[in-house]
Amino acid sequence: MAKVLVYRCSNCGHENSQWMGQCNQCNEYNSYTQRIVEAKTQHRALAGLTDSGYAGKKHQITKLNAVEVDREIRCSTGIGEFDRVLGGGLVTGAVVLIVGDPGIGKSTLLLQTATYLAENQSVLYITGEELLSQVAMRGERLGLPLDKLDIMAETKVEHICEILEEQKTSMMILDSIQTLYTEAIPAASGSIAQIKESASILTRFAKNTGTTLLIVGHVTKEGILAGPRVLEHMVDCVLYFEGKGDLQYRMIRAIKNRFGAVNELGVFDMTDQGLKEIINPATIFLDRYGEVFAGSVVMVSRNGIRPFLVEVQALVSETENAPKQLILGLKHNRLTLLLTIMKEQAKLDILKHDVYVNIVGGLKITETASDLAVLLACVSSLKNQPLPYDMAVFGEVGLSGEIRSVPNAQERIKEAQKNGFKIIVIPKMNQPKQSLDGVKVIAVEYLYQVLQIVFEQNDEDLRQVV
Repeated sequence: MAKVLVYRCSNCGHENSQWMGQCNQCNEYNSYTQRIVEAKTQHRALAGLTDSGYAGKKHQITKLNAVEVDREIRCSTGIGEFDRVLGGGLVTGAVVLIVGDPGIGKSTLLLQTATYLAENQSVLYITGEELLSQVAMRGERLGLPLDKLDIMAETKVEHICEILEEQKTSMMILDSIQTLYTEAIPAASGSIAQIKESASILTRFAKNTGTTLLIVGHVTKEGILAGPRVLEHMVDCVLYFEGKGDLQYRMIRAIKNRFGAVNELGVFDMTDQGLKEIINPATIFLDRYGEVFAGSVVMVSRNGIRPFLVEVQALVSETENAPKQLILGLKHNRLTLLLTIMKEQAKLDILKHDVYVNIVGGLKITETASDLAVLLACVSSLKNQPLPYDMAVFGEVGLSGEIRSVPNAQERIKEAQKNGFKIIVIPKMNQPKQSLDGVKVIAVEYLYQVLQIVFEQNDEDLRQVV
């Protein structure tokens, strides 16, 4: 077998034909080492992958309508909110990456899922960070049934593939990908090269054998996946844990999902018995006081296929210094844009004030349907004029001040009606064809119209507006 001389970065595994002082992939200095390498060989656990039919038969072209399509086989995780984020449950042969801050509940959620699934199928929990006794102690503390779940402490990828091939395990949980290593890459565990290669081997093995794989990943201080972003492209589903470790509530958002809706959100309550699903998130996102106050409005948001009622709070304060803007839960640049639109199109200048906006409950809103609620909350705080307690709002604001339509408006209206809201301000393009019992729908076209209707009329007149 031919041998060649290469220089390989010990940090990221990048190879070069000559020595360089700095790696042009990871920018690490003095990381290149000289090595004599041979042609790579596949691990025997991956042998026959090409002929297995996973990527199609070798050198065979076929028409798309002639491809046999297997129906998705899903199994429930035993946690309804987790199933919702996954798109209805775990799909056989799927690779799911779960990412979050340390201590947020990743291992707890997967241990709860593993013990539930182990009642009816073979599940192997592999830990690379904790002792087996530590995992067992957590399971006992949570009151989980531990007699059916198989567990193993291992970090070498080749050994993991061999054991899975022998045991014919249907589901595997890896905690975590940063602790694994493969002999094919001469780099330390947790390095970019090891994470990429280890994930690649395990993903191909899972697809070849039909093993469902759940992988735990860490995040950096910036809140992104520790390691290469290419890892997100390898897997079928990427779930991000949101929330702070010192808070009671946790949220899981689907960033990528080949078997379900993207941006689907699941809400959990962290208790001494583990993560408990919250069926109606409005109970935490609408934790409002009994009396109304200025700067607060309820927005009807939508995450994935599910509408949410969320309270938006704003505080506008005069300042003699350079004005500041702080927004939590929304993009900062979006707030500046909206305030500029209101100044130019509605002739109301808030840019010279300090503006603070917060989405209650720590929820992160990514859709533009929150525009109208943010502006109404800011004007309410500026005028010190409370908005009706039973009013909900949604709508996107365009650059010319028009209120643009948003998707799934009827579902949003039904969610607000179900939770007892009597006034709903919506874009005119989303106006329902039939009137709703007990609900006053105010459909508007432009931003100045909204401000006139909401802030220049008393509560009784507002309820009579058509």
